[in-house]
Amino acid sequence: MIFISTHVLDTALGRPAAGMSVRLFQVDPQGVKLEAGAGVTNEDGRIPNFTSTGDLSPGAYCLEFDTADYFVQIDCDAFHPKVEVHFNATLDGGKFHVPLLLSPYGYTTYRGS
Repeated sequence: MIFISTHVLDTALGRPAAGMSVRLFQVDPQGVKLEAGAGVTNEDGRIPNFTSTGDLSPGAYCLEFDTADYFVQIDCDAFHPKVEVHFNATLDGGKFHVPLLLSPYGYTTYRGS
């Protein structure tokens, strides 16, 4: 079983990016994205788990962050209207935390803990 979570921080404002829509896709070997979950970041900018059961299997995944809608909510122009983060969740039974550090003109991501 695989558990995937995320945390989005608005580094320009120095606070969590609450209210951002995020979709999770499993990516097949041909590159086709199959939706595996979705959520909206809470007041702390987190989605603690995209499935309540952790029934995701090892493989390639993509998190798609709707940054355009978030920046509209805070009345800010966005250079990146969408951020896609592709990663491999290869360990069965693993927990994969994928933070996104966001500003109007850039972003950074990494494998968190």
